[in-house]
Amino acid sequence: MRFNKPRVSNIVFVIIILLMIIPQTRQPIQVFLHKGLAMFSPSVVSEDDRRQIIDYNWRLKSLNDSVYDFSEAKDKVILINFWATWCPPCIAEMPALQKLYNDYGDKIEFLLVSEEKEKVIQRFLDKHDYTFKIYKPISDIPEDLQTRSIPRTFIINKAGTIIIDKSGAANWNSQDVRETLDVLIAD
Repeated sequence: MRFNKPRVSNIVFVIIILLMIIPQTRQPIQVFLHKGLAMFSPSVVSEDDRRQIIDYNWRLKSLNDSVYDFSEAKDKVILINFWATWCPPCIAEMPALQKLYNDYGDKIEFLLVSEEKEKVIQRFLDKHDYTFKIYKPISDIPEDLQTRSIPRTFIINKAGTIIIDKSGAANWNSQDVRETLDVLIAD
């Protein structure tokens, strides 16, 4: 039996649809697709559109129950990432965040924030050998940082100005991000 191109492409399309319906294969496929999208660097916010963080009144709790007061980050370069273990674009960008954390973890404040249960988060971290700290909000998130979608990542300079505001997966380990961080750290 001979297959023609339209028939083969229809079969491939049906297989992809079936794989997307099956829960066990849906998330890995979505993560794979988002990794392709996460190859791009986030862009710096134009100077006219930058927002200033005014409210540093925010408290978070780490997985080991230590309390972190966001005001401790004042006058520092900050990376805040809102994410979840069930979110394919979040999962897709985590390896890049880990690489960035490995090189900049002692130079900037990394605040990876999730509202999931600690056990779920810890299992995810252990499975992937991620070493960054994860925080859960224990007070209201400041208005300038609130989000309706995840992942959402902010890079904030020492003066409290949002330099990068990215919704969706991105390559946080790109040369552009590293150069931006190097400039912010040096200022």
